[in-house]
Amino acid sequence: MEFSERIESLFQRYQQQRDGLGALRRRMRSIAVTRTSPRREVSATVGHDGVVSDITFPTNAYRRLAPAELRALLMQTIGEAREEAQSQAAAVIAPLLPDGMNARDLISGDVDTDTLLPPQPRMVNSVRQQLGLGRVSE
Repeated sequence: MEFSERIESLFQRYQQQRDGLGALRRRMRSIAVTRTSPRREVSATVGHDGVVSDITFPTNAYRRLAPAELRALLMQTIGEAREEAQSQAAAVIAPLLPDGMNARDLISGDVDTDTLLPPQPRMVNSVRQQLGLGRVSE
């Protein structure tokens, strides 16, 4: 393969990855989960990022609740919607992650930095020595 063909191939792969990331972004942004409390006092809609985008009161049943009960019901309903939204987001990104990385942990922010990027970049010892970084024991 000639140099220009290799460059063209690399550019095409770059464009495919860029297009794929755009599609991923659109899929993530389209996630919106609505949960309604069992007795229909409240409904909450949450996006992939856990942000509440809507709260509604489908019936007048919420009026029978004490403020503390309504607050607890709101928090529970929002939590259920958030949980499902994060599960959907994790399902979208899971196929793109390296083996062993938990998509759910990534979505919730519970992934250790070393899991994403090791403290030292992976490279053969000869390159490491050339850069003056020394050898890494295997």
